[in-house]
Amino acid sequence: MSESISRNTIIGQYSIVSLLGEGGMGEVYRARDTKLGRDVAIKVLPAAFSADAERLRRFEQEAQAAGALNHPNILVIFHIGTHDGAPYIVSELLEGETLRERMAGVALPQRKAIDYALQIAHGLAAAHAKGIVHRDLKPENLFVTNDGRVKILDFGLAKLTGTGDGNQSQTEIPTRKVNTDPGVVMGTMGYMSPEQLKGQQADHRSDLFSFGAILYEMLSGQRAFRSDSMAETMSAILREDPPDLSESNKTVSPALERVVRHCLEKSPEERFHSARDLAFAIESLSGTTTSSGQTVTIATLPAFRPHTRERLGWIVASVLLLALLTAIPFIVSYFRRAPSEMSVVRFSVFPPEKTSFDSFAVSPDGHRLAFTAAAEGKRELWVRPLGSLAAQALPGTEDARNPFWSPDSRYIGFFAGGKLKKIEATGGSAITVCDVLLESRGGAWSRDGVIVFAPQVRGSLYQVSANGGAPTPVTTLDESHQESTHRWPCFLPDGRHFIYFAGSLQSEGRAVYLGSLDGKETKRLLSADASAEYATSAEGGYLIFEHERKLMAQPFDASRFQIIGEPFPIADQVSGAGLGQSHSDVSVSASGVLSYRSDGGSTAQLAWFDRAGKSLGTVGPPGEYSFFALSPDEKRVALTRIDPQTGTSDIWVVDLSQGAPVRLTFDPANDDGPVWSPDGSRIVFDSNRAGHYDFYQKLASGGGNDEALLQSSDWKFAPDWSSDGRYIVYVVNDPKNRGDLWILPLFGERKPMPFLQTKFFERGAKFSPDVRWIAYHSDESGKYEVYVQSFPPSGGKWQISPGGGTNPQWRRDGKEIYYWAGNRLMAVEVKAGASFESGVSRALFEARVPGSFGLDYAVTHDGQRFLITNPVAGAAATPITVVINWMADLKK
Repeated sequence: MSESISRNTIIGQYSIVSLLGEGGMGEVYRARDTKLGRDVAIKVLPAAFSADAERLRRFEQEAQAAGALNHPNILVIFHIGTHDGAPYIVSELLEGETLRERMAGVALPQRKAIDYALQIAHGLAAAHAKGIVHRDLKPENLFVTNDGRVKILDFGLAKLTGTGDGNQSQTEIPTRKVNTDPGVVMGTMGYMSPEQLKGQQADHRSDLFSFGAILYEMLSGQRAFRSDSMAETMSAILREDPPDLSESNKTVSPALERVVRHCLEKSPEERFHSARDLAFAIESLSGTTTSSGQTVTIATLPAFRPHTRERLGWIVASVLLLALLTAIPFIVSYFRRAPSEMSVVRFSVFPPEKTSFDSFAVSPDGHRLAFTAAAEGKRELWVRPLGSLAAQALPGTEDARNPFWSPDSRYIGFFAGGKLKKIEATGGSAITVCDVLLESRGGAWSRDGVIVFAPQVRGSLYQVSANGGAPTPVTTLDESHQESTHRWPCFLPDGRHFIYFAGSLQSEGRAVYLGSLDGKETKRLLSADASAEYATSAEGGYLIFEHERKLMAQPFDASRFQIIGEPFPIADQVSGAGLGQSHSDVSVSASGVLSYRSDGGSTAQLAWFDRAGKSLGTVGPPGEYSFFALSPDEKRVALTRIDPQTGTSDIWVVDLSQGAPVRLTFDPANDDGPVWSPDGSRIVFDSNRAGHYDFYQKLASGGGNDEALLQSSDWKFAPDWSSDGRYIVYVVNDPKNRGDLWILPLFGERKPMPFLQTKFFERGAKFSPDVRWIAYHSDESGKYEVYVQSFPPSGGKWQISPGGGTNPQWRRDGKEIYYWAGNRLMAVEVKAGASFESGVSRALFEARVPGSFGLDYAVTHDGQRFLITNPVAGAAATPITVVINWMADLKK
C-alpha cells in the first residue's frame, strides 16, 4: 500500500514517520512532535475525500467530540489543524493492540473481561456526561495498551446530545448538535442497537447496547448476533436474543450474564439508565478468594447514591441472591472453623512506575485507593481499585494534594493551585468548591454534604458546602494553650461531630480534639503529635493514630465521645508525620480496610548537578530536608532539617569542605526558610515560636541569641535579602488576598510596606543582584508563572515562563534567571538594568525531586552548578500497606 503522505513530510510541528493504517474515516500516521520531542498519531482525511461534505462533517465532528473529553479511558487529542486543504487530528500514540486483535476470536478470562468492561464503562460515562454519544462502539474502536489500559477511539459517529437533565452539555469548546436524518442508519452492523437499525433517535443507551454486545463477545469468543447475511444479522438484533453465555463459557457467573442481558434489551427504557449505573453494577462483581484458595464470586456493595438506589434495587437484589446461593457452602465451612482461623489479608501497593507516593486515602466502601503521586515533576491524583493491579491518573488534577472521599465513595476532594476541588472517582472535570491558600492541611466530607477543611498551614478549620459557597470558621484557636493550627478533620458516624488535630507551641498542647459543625462543642480526646482517624467495628469504635513509629488503636465511644480503653499497637514502623504536616500516613475505611505507609527512613539527599544534569556529588548525610540556601562565598549551606522523632524543624549549617551539619537553632518550635545576609555573617529565618511565623536572625557562627527581626500577627514566610543589605522581601498569608509580597526596610523606622497585593497567590520572590527588579511566581493566569516586576514598583511587569513556572533564582551577574517548570530546570537570558528584556526559556535538565520536599534549589554565582534535593535511592518505592479485615486481629 503506497503512502499518501511521504516520510519526513512536515505537518505543522509534526514530522511524518510512517503510515499506521487507514479506514473509512481517514489515514493514520506515526509522527514526531518536533517541539515537544514526543511521538504522536496523526489522523488525516485524504484530499480525495475532503470534497465529500458529509465525510468532512463527520471528521470534524470526531475532532470536536474527542477534543471535548479528558479521561484516562478515552484517546487524548492534542491538536486539530489543516494540511493542504485536508483536516487532521493529532492524538497520543498508543502502544498495544485493538480489542479485536486482543480477543482474536477467543474468549477472554472473566476477570480480564470485567477489568476491560469497567474501564470502557468509565470512559462512556465521561463521554455521556459531556453530552456525547459514540454510536459506533465496537472492538476495532477499543484499544488495549501494553499496560492494560483500555482507550475508546474514533468518535467519528459521535452525536452531541443534551446532558440528560434538560440542560445543555457542559462541553467547554464550541459544539453543535448533529441530528441523524430519520431513516438513516449510522454505526457498524453487529454492534448497532435496534433503534439505530430503525433509523430512530439514538441516545446514550445505544452505546450501552453496543457495550453489551462487546462484553458478550469478550466472554464467549463469539459475536452476540452472528448470521450469514447482513439482513439476518439485522433481524437477529431486532427480534432475537443471543445464545446463553453458559453455552460457550461454563465459567461465566450468572450475575455477570444478567448484566450483559440487561445491556442487550431491545427497548432502551429497559437497559441500564446510564453508563455510570452500568459501571456500578460491574464493580459490584468482584472475586474473593477463601482461605482454602477457592474463589467465590460475590457482590460487594458500595454506598448507594440516592438517584441510583431505586433504579438498581432489583439488580442488587438479584446479584445478592445469586451470590448467596453460590457462597452458602463456603459460608458454612467458614463458621465451622475456630475463631483463630479468621483471616486478615495484607498486601502492598507500590506507586506507578517512575512515580513516588505523596498523600493517600482509602474510599469509605473500601474498594479504591486515591493517592497523589509525582511523575516527572508533575503531581496528579490517581485512583486504584484494590481489586486491580493498575492505577489511573485523573486528568485535570495537576498539583493535587491531600485527597479525601465523599461518604458515598463517588467523589474525591483535593487541594490544588489554591483551590479546594472535587472530582468523580471515575474521572471527568474537576470542580472548584472554594478558594484556599496553597498549603492546605486536609479535609473531611460529611454525609450531609458539608466539607470541613484547613484552608492554610496555620489557623482554624472552616466549613463549606460540597456544592460550593463561602467558607465559614467552624473552630477557634485556643490562645491560652498557644494553639497555632487546627487540621486533618475526620467525621464521626453522626455526621455532625468530627475529630481534628490541634497544633501548639507547647508540647502538652498538641492533641486530638472533638469538634462540631455548630461550633459549640470542643473536647480534648488524647495527647498526640499527629492526627487521628476514626474506625468502627462490630466490637465498637477506635481512634487510629501514629505514636513513635507505631500505629495505635484506642477504643472510643462515638456516641458519648469518650475514650473507653487503653491504646494498643496494630502495626510497627509506620511513617511518621513530616515537617509542618502533623499527619500520620494512615487511612481507614468504614468497611474495615486499613492502609498505611511504612517508614522508609531518610528520603532526601542534597546533591550537586551541572547545567547538563550530570551529578557532581552529594552534600552532607541523607535526612529530611526542606528549604536551604547557599552562602554568598559558596562555602556553606544553611538548611531546614526535620527531626524525625518530633516532626519539628530547626536551622542547620553544613560546611561544604567538611560535610557535617551543625545545628544553629534549638527552639522547640518550627524554624524554617534560612536566608544569608549579603556579607554571610547572619542568617534570617522564620519561626512560629510566638504562635505565628515571625522573622528572626542569628549569627551564622552560632554564637549569641536568636534576635527578633519582625514580629506581627500576620503569617510571614520565605524571605529574601537584597544584595545591598537594605531590604527583605517576604510573603504574607492573607485569608482574603491569599498571598501578598511585602518589603521590610532595614533602615529608618523599619516599617513594612506592601509590594504586590492582589487576589492571587504570589510567592518565591527574589531580588535581582542590582536590586532594581524582583522575580516571583503567581497564579494570576490560572497556573503558576514566573514574572519580573520593577522595584520599587513602577508598573513594569514581564512574564518570563511561557508554560508554567515556579521558584525563580537570579544568576549573580543578573544576566540569567532560572526556574522550575514541572521537574525541568529552566534558564532564560535577561537584560536587567535600567530596563528589562528577557529571551527564550530553555530547559537545562530534568531532576528527580521528592514531592514532599518542594522544589527548592541553589545556584552558584556563575550559573554552572545547582544544588538540589535529590531522593535517596529506593525511597520512592516505599509502598502503602493495605490490610483487609484488619479488625479480625483485635480478638487475638
